[in-house]
Formats: sequence, C-alpha cells, structure tokens
Amino acid sequence: MRRRIRVGGIVQGVGFRPFVHGLAHRLAVTGWVRNDGRGVLIEVQGEDYALDLFTAALQAEAPPLAKIDGVAVDDIAEVAGEQGFVIDLSQGGEVLTAIGPDTAVCDDCLADILDPQNRRAGYPFVTCTHCGPRYTITAKLPYDRSNTSMAGFALCSDCQAEYDDPADRRFHAQPNACSVCGPRMSMETAEIVGRLKAGEVLAIKGLGGFHLACDARNGEAVAMLRGRKDREEKPFAVMVADLQKAKGLVEMGEAEEALLTGRERPIVLMRKKSGNGLVEGIAPGLQWLGVMLPYTPLHHLIFAEAPEMALVMTSANPGGEPLVIANGEARQRLEGIADAIADHDRDILVRTDDSVVRVIDGAPTFIRRARGYVPVAIKLPRSAPPILAVGGHLKNTICVTRGDQAFLSQHIGDLDTPKGLLFFEETVAHLLSILEVEPELVAHDLHPDFHATRFAQTMGKETVSVQHHHAHGAAVMAERGLEEPVLALCLDGFGLGGDGGAWGGELLRIDPQGYERLGHLSPLKQPGGDLAAREPWRMGAAALHAMGKGDEIDRKYNQFNESRLIAKIMDKELNSPETSSCGRLFDAACGLLGVKPKASFEGQAPMLVEGMVTDPKVVDEGWEIEAGVLSLMPTLAALVDCQEREGANLFHGTLVAALADWVVRASSETGIKTVVLSGGCFLNAVLVEGVLSALRESGVAAVIPRQAPPNDGGLSLGQAWVAAMAMKN
Repeated sequence: MRRRIRVGGIVQGVGFRPFVHGLAHRLAVTGWVRNDGRGVLIEVQGEDYALDLFTAALQAEAPPLAKIDGVAVDDIAEVAGEQGFVIDLSQGGEVLTAIGPDTAVCDDCLADILDPQNRRAGYPFVTCTHCGPRYTITAKLPYDRSNTSMAGFALCSDCQAEYDDPADRRFHAQPNACSVCGPRMSMETAEIVGRLKAGEVLAIKGLGGFHLACDARNGEAVAMLRGRKDREEKPFAVMVADLQKAKGLVEMGEAEEALLTGRERPIVLMRKKSGNGLVEGIAPGLQWLGVMLPYTPLHHLIFAEAPEMALVMTSANPGGEPLVIANGEARQRLEGIADAIADHDRDILVRTDDSVVRVIDGAPTFIRRARGYVPVAIKLPRSAPPILAVGGHLKNTICVTRGDQAFLSQHIGDLDTPKGLLFFEETVAHLLSILEVEPELVAHDLHPDFHATRFAQTMGKETVSVQHHHAHGAAVMAERGLEEPVLALCLDGFGLGGDGGAWGGELLRIDPQGYERLGHLSPLKQPGGDLAAREPWRMGAAALHAMGKGDEIDRKYNQFNESRLIAKIMDKELNSPETSSCGRLFDAACGLLGVKPKASFEGQAPMLVEGMVTDPKVVDEGWEIEAGVLSLMPTLAALVDCQEREGANLFHGTLVAALADWVVRASSETGIKTVVLSGGCFLNAVLVEGVLSALRESGVAAVIPRQAPPNDGGLSLGQAWVAAMAMKN
C-alpha cells in the first residue's frame, strides 16, 4: 500500500525531513519526503500497520520546533519499486507554508560551544535544526540556504558532511556553519567582556538587530547610556547569565520561570527585589524590571567569561527610530552613542525587536510581540479572503491573512519618524512577499491622518476603515474564536471615535455586522490637547475644573507657569478637547495625587501609581452610571487630599468595582454573557485581575488577549478580522 501525505504548518527548517527519514527507516517503509511551497510532502509505501504507525507518529513525535497545522492523507493505487527512503530536493510552487521564528540556542549546541574539545568551541554562530535564527535571516520560501543570508557562506567539508547526513541534527540546518566557513564577529568575546567591565557602552549585533549594552551595576555607564540615547527615565531591560541570577533580581513564579527559560526567550516583566545590586537608573521609580536570559551563543560566551555580570540590553534605536540591523547603519546611526561596535558579517534581513511579556492572571500577556513569536500564525475562527491590515499610528504592527491564519508582524513601533515609515513599508512588502499573498482588501484605522491609513489608500486596493476600539475588541474575538455577539470593554489612551471625538473608555457591543457604542467614560477636558497625555498635572487640573474647583488649580499646581491660565483656557474651550479616555482618567488620578506631574515617557505616571497599590479599596458611592455613561468623578474628588499610596489603593479598587458594575448592567440589558477586555490600560495587572475576578463572581465570562498585545500592537489583527467579517456579510 502507498500513501501521499501532506503536512502543513511550520515544518521547514525544524528538522522535519530528517525526522521523517528516521521514522521511515525505523518502520521499514520506502518512499520519499520533500519541502515545497505548501509545507512537506511525503510518499510512503509499506504494510498497512506500518503506514498507520507512520502517520500517527508524524504528529505525536514531531521535532520540538515544528508546529503542525494539518496532515492530509490520500491512498495511492499505484505502488513503486523503490528501495529505501530518501530525502528529495525541495520544490517551489504556491507558498502555503510558514517560516518559523528565531529561537534560543538549544542545550546540545550550547554544550558544543562550551566544550574545549569540540571543533565549535567558542564559536558564536552555532545552530542546528532545533534552534537558532529563522525568520530574521530568510528572504523567501522555501526555507533553503540559498534563500537566506547564509547563501554567501560555502560550507566546509565537515559542515557539509553534517548537512548531508540524515542522522545528524544539523541535516539541512540552513544556518549551519563553523569558524572555518561561517560568519565571524568583528570583536573577540574577551574584548567585549573587557570593554563592558571597563564601563563602556557597546553596540552588539544579535539575531534581529543591535543591542546597546553596558554593565547594569555601573551607575556611570547606565547614566552615560541614558544621556547618549536621550532616554531620560524609560526603563532598560537586563540580561543575566541564568535563572538563579534572575531570581536574585526579581520575584518570580512558575509562569515567569517558564517564560524566561523557554525557547522564545522574551523579556519578562517582574516585580523587583529590593537590594538586588542593580543601579536605580535601570528602571527609576518603577516596581518592575524587565529581565531576559541569554539566547544566542554569543550571549552565553559573554556570560561564560563573566558569569556575575548583569547587562543592560536595550534596543539600538536612537531617537525613537527603528532598530539598527546593518553594520554600516550601526556605524552611522550609533556614532556618539556606542563606544565600540561588535558586529558580524551575517546579514539580518528582517528587523525584529525582543518580545516583552508580563504574567497577568497566571498566564503570559504580550506587551510587545516580536522575536521568538513572529511569524507564528494566529488561528482564525474560519477562513478569510486575503487581507492586509495596516494597524494604527503607535506601537504599529501589520497583519496578513491567508486562509484561516492571521500572520501578525513583529513590533514596528511608532510611525512618527521617516525611518519608522520606511520600516513599516518594508515590513508590509516582506510579509506579503514571504507569504506570497496578494490582498483583496486593505483594512486601516478610521483616523484619516495616520500614515498607515494614507498608505492603505495608495495601494490601489479596496479599503475598509475600522474604528479603533472596534478593532481592539475584534482582535480578542479573532484569537479566541468568538463569532457570536460580545460586549467589549476597551480602555486605552486615544482612538478616533465614530462621532469624530477622542475615545478611549468604551463599552461596545460587537457582532459580525459591526459595533454599537453602548456607553463610555464621562468625558474630561484635555487642556493643552496632546500635551495633557504627557503632563498628568493638566488632567488633574481638568478634574478639578470638572468638579467646580477651578479656583484651586493655581494653588495646587503653582510650580507650572500655565497654572494661572489653564482654568480660563478650559472655560473658553480653547485647545481643550474632551476625551472619554481611560488613559487620561489615570493621568487625572496621578495629577491629583501629585505623582510625576510631567512624565518622561508614555504611561510612566500610571505605572508608578500601579506600583503603589497594596490593598485596593472602594470609595463609597465612588461612581455613577447614567444612560450608559460611567463617571468616576466622586472618586477623583476623594483623591484631592489623599496621600499617594492611599489614593492609589482607592483609585484602583473603585475603578475595578465601577467597571465590573458597568459591564454587568450592560450584560443584563443585552443578554450577552461574554465580554472581551482590550486596550493598553489592560496591561495594568491590578486592573485586569480585579475586573476578571469581579466579573467571574457576577457570572459574566471575561476574556483577555493572550496571542496579541492588548495595546495598539494588536490593532491590525482586529482590523483584519473586522474586514473578514465584513466581506462575509
């Protein structure tokens, strides 16, 4: 009997063909296996029982990096007279497969580089089919060496023998190399370590771009990096040698430990331990620290020489621009920032930042989804036509659909610099190219002035505009397979509303036909417009003005020149647009409590206040709900004379109770028992866990995103799903 077996998913570059080869020999069946544009194709011949065992084992015993989306089996009437089982040459054709993400070096490869007797001892580019770079070095599919940035490195005889041996774990490992034939660093590991110990700032080329690195226990080096990078207080991530060292820095549970040691190796946000030995300048004032473990051979070699070091490892992106990836680009753009550059001659083809995650309600939540997770597809509830969704203006990502798969790009970032716009456009071109997708529809934000919107409208395709918070809610529906009507509680900083206003605290009803705004937070003025998002004292002043206490503004905020005029500006409605934003509500609370009146980075003040929460309390009669509008004005009034910690507990506790009450009332009125929670405010763990707990007790099923960020990094997924539902209808 003979069978043709089609295996789809992430099955190229993960050792799948040698696994199939070994399986065939073990079961004494004949035939062949090859890569093609749709994944892996197998023809196998033998006794019925052997073929049944073979087919079952394809999924049960697949290599660790494989992600199988489907196995299709067809019986073939004709049998062949072949002897043995062979690995055939790859074929092209329509691309329906996917490339895997970059993964941390595996234990076997790590053992090779740390073994003085191994021919790869000390070599910083060791890899095999179970680990190493994938997405960042791949120009196109199929995933063969000729289609990667390894194409220019001819294998030496030893590496070629491994590459050709089906029994070797480096069989057809496309980045396979050694010090004889492979890429080389421009700086020896010992020099890198010496410079870091001497207090220098180094630019070190990694998998998806350059890091700026320095000694995290050297206050002068950290301050120097901050000054050169013009990064006043925004926190840095830290890399340490191993899990034990990480436990000395932060409080860690099992979920965080699993994330730190997993093959994706993201930055994990955890609560700091006091007296951890790091300088305060790493994450000034914050209760959380982003920590990651080594994930490239070079990282491990550095820590092998200096195991006690803790290193700042921050993206090399001067002035809010995209991550630096090319050697010449590094010398030009990092001049004056890095004291020295440690690069190598393997090109990075796809710019990809480190991923950032936080454990909320016992499971990972993305803050930034990138290296290690991209481009793993998110399974949609059903197939959709080919769609490109271009995301928003901040924390931009794009999304491409192919069948029932949504491919969310790596974090692109804010689209407010020329280089950021170029990165956005190169990401669109690359993702469409590597997936060989020609979109039938392009989805974009409702805001007409976003670069992504204008770009969508120049593509010559049919377009659909998607309201910002509709997209937030739909993103959760897409990843959770929800097609029935849901409630959506969307809390963030800003999104253009369907009425042209500034929304951000929205309670929606979403179904396949569209959305309905059931309610919103009571609006506050934003004196100074966008400036109010960076200066929480202004939102504190707006809250006082709304309470009828405008005459108290100057007394409370007299350190600011504008304090005498700001009430008059709001009285005359000059540059004071109203907003229903929950982000601005947080800023108002921060402004009233005197926490960071002027922030140096987005969300700083609310992050500081979240860190103060010890025991959330509820203000008596602290909120009002009328005609779907939720007002927290009684709570804001209670904060006016509070101390910071007391106010943080009152604000968080009351906000949680008010939101839960709001949702439960809407659920009762609509009969809808499922609510999705999305928007950047839902990266606040106190808020999320409090709302989830309260809603569970009330019998409402609350769902939060797990495969895409709740912030604007998930917008493109939601836009794509809204467009897919619109096309169906």
